[in-house]
Amino acid sequence: MARVMTKQRLERENLAYRYTGGVSQENRCSGFVPAFRDAETGTVYRSLCSRGNPAPFHCLDGLPDTVVIERDEGGLPKTLKPSLEAGFVRDGEFYTRDQAADCITDGE
Repeated sequence: MARVMTKQRLERENLAYRYTGGVSQENRCSGFVPAFRDAETGTVYRSLCSRGNPAPFHCLDGLPDTVVIERDEGGLPKTLKPSLEAGFVRDGEFYTRDQAADCITDGE
């Protein structure tokens, strides 16, 4: 069974990809923008803050209701569809964390 996307999962991924180029702080200067892709639909969602402005890191708050499974008491997304994966967009193309890390390592 696929794991749902949560803030805790994002934190674990950030730790796992630290120092590889697979996190926002390490690849922003190369044009990568944090985003999510729904593997079921292929839809890519840029990471947004709750007010709709671009987030500088992976943020669940601005994602649409179609991918939200559960919200907290304040109405913010708590759990997202298991088909969502964190990654990045650059020049209109989605990159997984691994792909972004490879680009940074290769000096692209």
